[in-house]
Amino acid sequence: MKIAVLSDIHGNISALDAVIAHANRQSVDQIVNLGDICSGALWPEKTADRLMKLDFPTIRGNHERQVLNGTPDQMGLSDRHARLTLREDQLAWFAALPETLRLSDDVLLVHGTPDSDLIYFLETVTEQGVRPATLDEVAERAGTTDASLILCGHTHVPRAVRLTDGRLIVNPGSVGLPAYDDDHPFPHVIQNGAPHARYAIVTKENGEWEASFHMVAYDWEKAAREAEAHKRLDWAKALRTGMV
Repeated sequence: MKIAVLSDIHGNISALDAVIAHANRQSVDQIVNLGDICSGALWPEKTADRLMKLDFPTIRGNHERQVLNGTPDQMGLSDRHARLTLREDQLAWFAALPETLRLSDDVLLVHGTPDSDLIYFLETVTEQGVRPATLDEVAERAGTTDASLILCGHTHVPRAVRLTDGRLIVNPGSVGLPAYDDDHPFPHVIQNGAPHARYAIVTKENGEWEASFHMVAYDWEKAAREAEAHKRLDWAKALRTGMV
């Protein structure tokens, strides 16, 4: 079994199309999507249409939840752009997505952790910034989940951690946004240092899951110009450089 793992597309259909094409050249058996699909400064409607047609196994991220709740005047800029752009049928698609999904008995899809779409799984945020989570922290967040492979997103940082009991947790990184800043639970920045789209492929061989990580070139200049057209200079810089 060979699964391409996509997450955090954030309305970047140019990056999405490049990643799907790359994954198909790797002869994957399946493509899955871990949420945060459309919020951002780019192309929410086109991205939703593409994914609705492809019908990949997909879960809801925190941004889908945020877009569905509240009113545009209460939302951040990225969620507001999505809410004001998406059609009612696309919002209904969001609402029908599960928060987590068992792809099979031993594969679980989550956005943040099995219990939260906001908690970072493989990173820890402190008042001093972001650091890789310790093995004990990752094990605590995994809890009693019995899946041998847990696929997570949210942080945009590609990383895999294998627990002492053999469970593998994989974050594929972000398809659509290589850097951002946030203030939950403390102010911090995530920076991958390059503008490429990112995803992972997980493969089960001899009864054990392994992960490989991929960086895909696409027309990030086009995406940056789209962000500038929506007055999101922060996004334009992140898309061009992978830095905040």
